[in-house]
Amino acid sequence: QVQLVESGGGLVQAGGSLRLSCAASGRAFSSYVMGWFRQVPGKEREFVAFITWSSGNTVYADSVKGRFTISRDNAKNTVYLQMNSLKPDDTAVYYCAADRGVSGSRNYRAYEYWGQGTQVTVSS
Repeated sequence: QVQLVESGGGLVQAGGSLRLSCAASGRAFSSYVMGWFRQVPGKEREFVAFITWSSGNTVYADSVKGRFTISRDNAKNTVYLQMNSLKPDDTAVYYCAADRGVSGSRNYRAYEYWGQGTQVTVSS
């Protein structure tokens, strides 16, 4: 069984920054892709970014490119999402997810394991 626990969400003013963390436990993650998604009520879960554990390859949604940075610490089995220049449109519940695939996917259906989510609210 895989457990993912997010932390770091909160309330921030537009233009501010937050760093989300996702601690993974339960299995080795050397070949897992780790992703961040977000969701607002009434809308489908939206891709934010993913990173491969082995090569550290990163992919971002166009809406966050240049503002968000995904990174990982393999020794701590932790993935981070540094969010800068936040906008009110970034307000959502942010989820961490793990995919046993190698190349990564923007599709949330490809991810087998999910955290409980952390709320990010950006005020204008």
